[in-house]
Amino acid sequence: MSETLYIVATPIGNLSDISPRAIETLTKVDLIACEDTRVTKKLTDRYEIKTPRTSLFAHSGSIKIDELIAKLKEGKSIAYVSDAGTPGVNDPGGKLVERAYAEGINVSPIPGPSAITTAISVCGFPMERFRYTGFVPHKKGRETFFKTVSDDTDAVLFFESTHRIEKTIVSLQEHLQPSRELFVGRELTKQFETLYRGTIDEVAEQMKNTSLKGEFVIIISPIRK
Repeated sequence: MSETLYIVATPIGNLSDISPRAIETLTKVDLIACEDTRVTKKLTDRYEIKTPRTSLFAHSGSIKIDELIAKLKEGKSIAYVSDAGTPGVNDPGGKLVERAYAEGINVSPIPGPSAITTAISVCGFPMERFRYTGFVPHKKGRETFFKTVSDDTDAVLFFESTHRIEKTIVSLQEHLQPSRELFVGRELTKQFETLYRGTIDEVAEQMKNTSLKGEFVIIISPIRK
């Protein structure tokens, strides 16, 4: 496993969703680079993985990536994992992979869970074409964001946090056509997983009767032709 960067998908909630190949890889590499070592520790403890961990988070900067690339060029093997799901989406994994390619280092994907594909699989919308937009902007650009996604004729998928989900639903009510359907997945694969689906007003009503704590994946249906 020398001089290889493994990009390893990990569970998005339920720790049982990890693949045997991912466990084997995390066990055999020389080092695990984590978006958050504390989050990854829950997974490695569950499967008795003793491999050393180091952090590589969004604000680590290029110095940390330089250190990891140096270890790889020394012949070490490294696995990179994000806090949940498949790396390279809203985490620094993409920058690390880019550097590895530039340095001629072998990169190998270890596929697995993804919040994006998990939500798509249960939304029940035509998803031949969709646009992923990441997280809703916190402040600047929110109004433009909602206008843009509401005008898109294809399906649109994005993430939202527990702190802003109510405001986001209100903004979608203000911008979406009343007949446009919405899917909201809360805490996917976790103990309190909840799926909401219907028109924006129907989903807003459904969400009044449940907890709004957790992480949310939202899909706006395409405009049906």
